[in-house]
Amino acid sequence: MYLRAISFLRRQGQDYVSSRDLADQLHLKSPQIRKDFSYFGAFGVKGIGYRVDTLIGRIREILKLSGTQKAALIGAGRLGKALALYPGFGLYGFEIVEIFDVSPKKIGKKIGNTKIQSIKHLGNLEKRGIRLAILAVPAEAAQETAERLVEGGVRGILNMAPCYITVPKRVRVQTIDIAMELGILPYYV
Repeated sequence: MYLRAISFLRRQGQDYVSSRDLADQLHLKSPQIRKDFSYFGAFGVKGIGYRVDTLIGRIREILKLSGTQKAALIGAGRLGKALALYPGFGLYGFEIVEIFDVSPKKIGKKIGNTKIQSIKHLGNLEKRGIRLAILAVPAEAAQETAERLVEGGVRGILNMAPCYITVPKRVRVQTIDIAMELGILPYYV
């Protein structure tokens, strides 16, 4: 949350940010922000704030986002294509370097600059420096595809399929079901 907000400020040309300005932007309390940032080390300047570039670098370090993180995208349908073209992954250092699908009509075509490959080539991702994957496949294909990703050396999966998947404990899964999340809103509205 901090990284996104501070990166936005940098794009706006801001060199420093105060905890008060950040608190207003994030709907938090400035003492909480100062406390959180104190864990990063003392690098704020009283009366001026925090240097934006320093803060971004430190947060990226803490989140282990200092280098580029290669990711594979499985599923080149409408959702997969939207994810492949989404520019927001770059902010966090993620780059989708390989895209896979089962459809012969899609294999060989490109999304952006990345050629869609057959799912048959999914193995050995770890040897290609890919430890993360985005799963954008139908629910009925999600579990089997996740198992193949684990066999290929993937250690983190962003599951966009509308179901839960089971993987070994050494693999982290984040499941996002957009329809389910939208389904929560009427309760609050």
